[in-house]
Amino acid sequence: MGFEHREEHIDEGMLLLQANIDDMNPELCSYVGECLFEAGANDVYWIPIIMKKGRPGVMLNVLVDESRLERMEEVIFRETTTIGLRYLRASCHRLAREFKQVATPWGAIHVKVGYHRGRMVQFAPEFKECEQAAKQYGVPLKQVYDEVRRLFLNGEKHSDML
Repeated sequence: MGFEHREEHIDEGMLLLQANIDDMNPELCSYVGECLFEAGANDVYWIPIIMKKGRPGVMLNVLVDESRLERMEEVIFRETTTIGLRYLRASCHRLAREFKQVATPWGAIHVKVGYHRGRMVQFAPEFKECEQAAKQYGVPLKQVYDEVRRLFLNGEKHSDML
């Protein structure tokens, strides 16, 4: 599974990079996002916006540790049509989290569990694993997802959650 943050913590020294883009084919957005993640971005998201003169556009947002700024700039200026970036300093509060495995009729599926001050406050089945099971076994994705949640709750004693 992916990297686990077993301790709740705050990441200082983060940057939120923003670029408003109104002249790029929106089909490129997913590719740009993948490139940014591969270059070390912590998060990438797009927001639809209305720009000057009523033109539709998107705002690219990239959360990254400031040590990776140069790599993000390279990807953004190479892969998008933006001519400028905004830099906002950020701190990120991250919950402690771990992955737990749940036995399902479709095989083992992981659940990401989040803890605040040592108490479980949220959990979610790993979407890609649920998607893979749904495709492989020909069952609705929502059925797999809901069953993983049910099995996780039944297997764990979480009456104190939230």
